[in-house]
Amino acid sequence: MTAATHDVRIGARPTTPSTLHLDAVAREAERLAGDASPISSPHDGASRSVRAILAAAVDDVAPALGALSAHLFALAEPAFAEAKSAEAVADTLAARGIRSELGVFGLPTALVAELPADASGAPGAQSGPTIAVLAEYDALPGVGHACGHNLIAASAVGAFLALAEARRQDASAVPGRVLLIGTPAEEGGNGKELLARAGAFDDVDIAVMAHPFGADLADPVFIGRRIVRIVYHGVAAHAAAAPFQGRNALDAAVLNYQAVGLLRQHLPPGDRIHGVVIDGGARPNVVPERAELEYYVRSHETATLRELSARVDDIAHGIALATGTGVEIAWDPQPFSLPIRHNGPLAARWALAQAERGRRVLRAADAPGAQAASTDFGNISQRLPGIHPVIAIAPPEIALHTREFAEYAGSPASLEAVTDAAYGLAATVADVLADADLLAAVRDDFAAAGGPVDVERTFE
Repeated sequence: MTAATHDVRIGARPTTPSTLHLDAVAREAERLAGDASPISSPHDGASRSVRAILAAAVDDVAPALGALSAHLFALAEPAFAEAKSAEAVADTLAARGIRSELGVFGLPTALVAELPADASGAPGAQSGPTIAVLAEYDALPGVGHACGHNLIAASAVGAFLALAEARRQDASAVPGRVLLIGTPAEEGGNGKELLARAGAFDDVDIAVMAHPFGADLADPVFIGRRIVRIVYHGVAAHAAAAPFQGRNALDAAVLNYQAVGLLRQHLPPGDRIHGVVIDGGARPNVVPERAELEYYVRSHETATLRELSARVDDIAHGIALATGTGVEIAWDPQPFSLPIRHNGPLAARWALAQAERGRRVLRAADAPGAQAASTDFGNISQRLPGIHPVIAIAPPEIALHTREFAEYAGSPASLEAVTDAAYGLAATVADVLADADLLAAVRDDFAAAGGPVDVERTFE
């Protein structure tokens, strides 16, 4: 039998992933959605007249929101480089007579605009809580706005402008302070945590934002994430003449990658570890004296994220001992992300507002196949009450961070989600400001979940 007989040519094209699992998840999601009870709220919220003003205001600014979204989509500026994107947000506000400030809290592409606590000037008027509407506008390298942050920014701006118009028409309609905070670098920079450490949220009572997705969920699952870089230091040697004189850092990295792979079998459902080898040596005839890996380590709870981090540490040290190499472990070269803590009373008001727009919002518990993504909003939600609902712009099978999702985020049809989200955020803010019992419930829910967390010291 000749060698040619065994010549199997695979080619460069990979196989196509099966959709069987996604199909099964979709069938289960349809079943659960059919059985799910509607989300309700015992609170009154804002008056019908205020809600009507907000809805009309959103419709009025819809063309400007569509233009902003399209412009941001075309810019597609990555983390910390969103200069033109932030300026576009500021220009959209300025066109409606609202001043904003760029370059706040030490980040050149961060932005803040404000509706003061009380605009009535009435004697003895009481200022209400401070609520922040958050805007993201950074894109992903290579695939642009494949996470739809152009839509996040446009909907946040729309909500803020609607609230400003409600106050213009009726000074008592928005009895509190409302901020629009442009938050850079959600992708690969954890900009919200940097802003929080600089004091951006010190006087904020509640934070809200909405994210495009393949479903309408009030309380989607976003899990915690840490980054770890592991560097093995070996001893270089001639790989053919004297390999016994070397200590192979690449061998250590390979063993680490395999050990982490074996650990995955024993992770709780939904936890994730995924990594790459950044450095594995320069030439095959030299025993590599340095090798580096980077992992993202994710878990559903802060406590289990801490536990999983310790196991990754143990693996790194054990392999260094086994291979005779040295090891350096550097956690969190950028700030970590904690799991989102959704506020139940706020999420219910969002769902009711979306029902007014013809959308049926589900709880995450009624929607299988919950994602294992992470966001820096999790850190904010651990400090103060907040919501980060998702709004459907694409079919459920279209994943975030793909070119396919980017097509939906850049489509003119996405304007419907922008205006629905803008109204939902504005109505939720107005509800809390108008209803003292709702505000108390929001605070009670947050306290029952553990209250504010000292985020910076989470892993000390």
